[in-house]
Amino acid sequence: MFETTDELLKQIRLGEDSSLELKNPKYKGNQVSGPHRNSMADELSAMANTHTGVVLLGVDDKSKTIHGIPRDKLDIVETWLRSICNDLIEPPLNCVIRKIPVTAEDSTEKVIVRIDVPRSLFVHQSPGGYFRRIGSSKRQMRPDVLARLFQQRSQARVIRFDEQTVPNAEPGNLVPKLWKRFRTVLSPSNDQEFLEKMKLIVRNEENILRPTVSGILMASDAPESFMPNAFIQVVCYRGTERNGASQLDAQDITGPLDIQIRDACKFVERNMRVYAIKAPNRIETPQFSMNAVFEAVVNAVAHRDYSVYRSKIRLHLFGDRLEIFSPGTIPNTMTIDSLSERQSTRNELLSSLLARCPMNVNAIGSQRSFIMDRRGEGVPIIITESENLSGRRPIYLLLDDAELKLTIFAAKSPHGED
Repeated sequence: MFETTDELLKQIRLGEDSSLELKNPKYKGNQVSGPHRNSMADELSAMANTHTGVVLLGVDDKSKTIHGIPRDKLDIVETWLRSICNDLIEPPLNCVIRKIPVTAEDSTEKVIVRIDVPRSLFVHQSPGGYFRRIGSSKRQMRPDVLARLFQQRSQARVIRFDEQTVPNAEPGNLVPKLWKRFRTVLSPSNDQEFLEKMKLIVRNEENILRPTVSGILMASDAPESFMPNAFIQVVCYRGTERNGASQLDAQDITGPLDIQIRDACKFVERNMRVYAIKAPNRIETPQFSMNAVFEAVVNAVAHRDYSVYRSKIRLHLFGDRLEIFSPGTIPNTMTIDSLSERQSTRNELLSSLLARCPMNVNAIGSQRSFIMDRRGEGVPIIITESENLSGRRPIYLLLDDAELKLTIFAAKSPHGED
């Protein structure tokens, strides 16, 4: 949209519309005094709730005159904008802020600030409420319109969220060594054709190629750069209580999802106890079945709801149990009681990609050749192997209809240790 400066200038002369908003900031000392922060937040969220658009600062919306942003105010304006996007809009708005030199009508060079606002995957709330853009103005959404928008975007998130494009990501953000591993002898030889066929990149509403959620999660070095919630937080505690003072080990595990699975399992293996007895030969008993831990981590990574903002997978290791928290409710019509009997996939594309990744964890007892199993054997393995080892059946709980918690109990020491 408005790829060249000439296109941008022509649009400025035509004035505001559904995809263009013009503002000329006012200043008081080293602060932006106008427009009001709340009003600016309403404008930005309205655009994100409607469709992709551009906001230009330094242009009068009535006369279309380019006043520009004083050079000593550019950093102040940028800081002001970032504060609005992060602090006044929920969930925070991800947009691109650029400083653009243009030639004004008096032939002088001015600098304006351009904010590219992508059509969001979420419904954003600003201080004034929920807005959407109609023509050149914003309108607060009626309850029925808001409900319909939530439904539309919820469907995109829950049913096919892993195939949605990631705003502001580029195909070049996908690393060849990561996506080429999904190639087979039957794959197209043309790189772009292959990436599109695999749905690692797709065209958005503006017909621009963007990486998908699955593409970023599986084929970028740092998915958390584009999706801040795409990591696993692991903590090992001393004893049985969740207490920051008793942390023995902690880590934020990042990277492609198959690497996150591997490193999370390594964390558990490194921190769990292994009991040994002589009877008469040495017999080692681990606190947890690594095969069960592997299946639990894979399920959490593959089936979590990546659309839930500010929520990550959490794995907490205690002296008597392991807890894994996975964002999102149970998909479709499944229940806690049916988890071991039925199969349902929230992220179909993501699961298919994990099913192509070679097994990368030394999970004793596993017969896997690839990370993901499409036969629905994961939960039965978790339950059976954990119960055989500890004598207690793992417990699944749905917390506030927003997070699935799995508790795997540790094997007790044959020596009676805590």
